[in-house]
Formats: sequence, structure tokens, C-alpha cells
Amino acid sequence: MLKEVSVNLGNFLLSLSDAVDLASPAIASHQLRTAYVAWQMGRATGLSKERIDKLFMAALLHDIGALAPEDKIRLHHFEERNLETHAARGAWLFELTPLLSPASQIVRFHHKSWGKWESPIDAPDVLESQVLVLADLVERLIERNQYVLHQVDRVVARIHSFSGTEIHPDVVDVFNGIAKREDFWLDLTSPRLYSLLLHLGPFRRVEIDLDDISSAALLFRSLIDFRSSFTATHSTGVAESAAILAKAFGLTDNEVSLMRLAGNFHDLGKLAVPNSILNKPGSLTREEFAVMKQHTYFTYTVLNTIGGLDQITEWAAFHHERLDGSGYPFHISADVINTGARIMTVADIFTALAEDRPYRKGMDREEISTILKNQAERGYIDRNIVGLLLENYDEILPHVHEQQTVTRQYYEKARAIFDKK
Repeated sequence: MLKEVSVNLGNFLLSLSDAVDLASPAIASHQLRTAYVAWQMGRATGLSKERIDKLFMAALLHDIGALAPEDKIRLHHFEERNLETHAARGAWLFELTPLLSPASQIVRFHHKSWGKWESPIDAPDVLESQVLVLADLVERLIERNQYVLHQVDRVVARIHSFSGTEIHPDVVDVFNGIAKREDFWLDLTSPRLYSLLLHLGPFRRVEIDLDDISSAALLFRSLIDFRSSFTATHSTGVAESAAILAKAFGLTDNEVSLMRLAGNFHDLGKLAVPNSILNKPGSLTREEFAVMKQHTYFTYTVLNTIGGLDQITEWAAFHHERLDGSGYPFHISADVINTGARIMTVADIFTALAEDRPYRKGMDREEISTILKNQAERGYIDRNIVGLLLENYDEILPHVHEQQTVTRQYYEKARAIFDKK
């Protein structure tokens, strides 16, 4: 039986924050850097530990409402005019996750100008929201191809120009004090920032259990799948079919729960894949497929940085590997691919074949059976797992459809809310 799962909250949030910014080198670590500014501001302002923790959590994931890489890049370069939608979407996602819900209103108002507030600066979440407005602006104003200390005067002057309009003057004054320190700027742009925040930042001594991890996995499942109506329920299908296969194979209840968790995380790396490729209504070119191949690599590297999720990492990230070594991205073979990863591979293929895609309708049982058996005969996937799926097909398919219907309703509710913004 696998040991009880527990991970460090700081490590967990930092890794997921890093994952959201995989879209482009131009925005790499944007949220980590914003969180660093917010953390330093919170300390300088004299906020309580509880308020700093909430602010830090909000800053680490403040852009999760910008679902597509293209959206994140436009935001970072001040090209996005509609700042309301992604802030509202991000707050809604926070509210659905007990671990994150206390910080939802800070995310909701992280683009709200001070001139639009009717509440005083000391009202709940107002100061924190204003700090996050400033922190986000500071990070986006820094040019990544220039030495940071050569930019300080320009950035400080720009922030000062927002005083009294975009940002409360007291918040700007606190920033002016911090901005005099060279170490602030050097830490902010250091390639070791992740390590600094991990070892010195909030949550470094806080552990979370499987329930909190699973709750966050559902949030990230939504980030990944809700970018298209065709993929809105994909990870749900993979997680549920993998869980049933794991149980049928004889794995323990704890292992079945971890398999479901791995299924919800398995496409995490698709946060780095542009919508133009992810939603293309046809075959990918060789160049586009090369971009797609990075997604399982990023699933592995992001989950692997979270201590305590080793088994889940392999189950989630090896779903495009093949037993003959011809899969991607690691080209490992049967001697390395464990049972959980073999189950996840079959669950992923089955789910993809059964669901509608832009270029075809979902396949029926006979078509799915033919393709799975063919891949097993060619030595790509485990024939025993394929046999197990086909033996339990009448149990798996209705259960998967039932759970996907729930997720589809959740997706449609989200769309209805966001379309009103």
C-alpha cells in the first residue's frame, strides 16, 4: 500500500504557479515575480501573517483566469484591453477551491483602479488588491533583456505616475521605500527566485493532504480542459476510466484515489500549448506536433518539483510513452513503464477516441476496440490493460459519460458566467 500523501504547500503553489507561466519565455515566472513583490510589500506595510499569506497565494496564481497562452502574453505586454474577464474568471476558479477561496476577492480586483473603489483602503481585501495591482504592474514594466538596476528609475517613475489614480498613494509610498534597495530588484529578477520563495517565503512549513491536493487538481483540470468545448471533459474521462481500470486491476483504494488524481493532472503541461495548435480542426503539421510533444515533459517537470508526488508524476506524465520505446518525450520502454502509467495510457487513448473532436465524431465500441487491439498487437500499449478495459466496457463507458456530463454542466455554467462579464 502506498504511504499517505502529504506535500509542502509552498512547494505545491510555487510549482503550479510556474506551470501557469509556461506559455512563453517572455512571461516565464511572471506570477512568481509578482508574488515576490507582493510579499515584500505586505511585510513593509505591516500586514499580519494571515493577510500576507492570503496576498501571496493570490499573487502566485492571479492570472489563472487567462486560460490560453495567447491571452497571457497579451496581458503581459499591456495589449489586452478587457481586463475584467480573466480577473472574474480567476476569482470564480479560486472560490471553487477551498484551499484558495479565501484569496478569491484579491484576484477578482487585481486590475481595479484605486479611483474606482468606493471602500476605504483599510476595508477587507482592498489594500491587498491594491498591492497586487502594483506588484503586477512592476513585474510587467521590467524589460527582460536589460539589466534590472538600469531600469529602476524608469519603473519607479511609471509607478509614481499611477499614484492617486490606479494605485492608492500610501501603497506607492511603501513601494518607493522598497525600491531603494538593490537587493529587492536583484532578488526579483534572480533565476534563483523559486528557491528563495520556497525556503524563505510563506507556507514553507505548511503541509497539505490528499484532499487539498485533489481539490487543486480539479481547478487545474478546468484550466487545461475548458479552453475548448471539445476538450472540456477530457481529463474527467481519463481520470474516471483510469480509476475504474485501477480498481479492476486490483489496486488498493488509496492507489485508485491517486490514479484519479494523476488523471486530473495528466495534461497539466498543455498550459504551454497555444490554442491554435490545441484546437486545430485537423491533423497537426510536423512542427505543430513537435510543440504538442512538450506537454507531457512539462507535466513531468512541474509535478516532479513537488516533493511527495513521485508515483503520481509517473502515472500522469508517461501517458504518451510506448512499451517499445517509440513514445514521447522520454522514449522509455516496458522495463520502466509501471502498471499505473500503462493504465493511464489506455485510459487516455480510450477517452480521446470516445469523445467528439473538431474533425470527427466520437467512435463507437467496435472502432475503439479495433484501434486499441491494434496498438496492443504492435507493442505500443499493454494488451492486458486493453483486455481489462474491453471486459469492463459496459461499466466504464456509462460511468465516464455520467461524470463527463457533470463536468460539462460545470463548463456550461462557467461559460454562462463569463459571457456576462
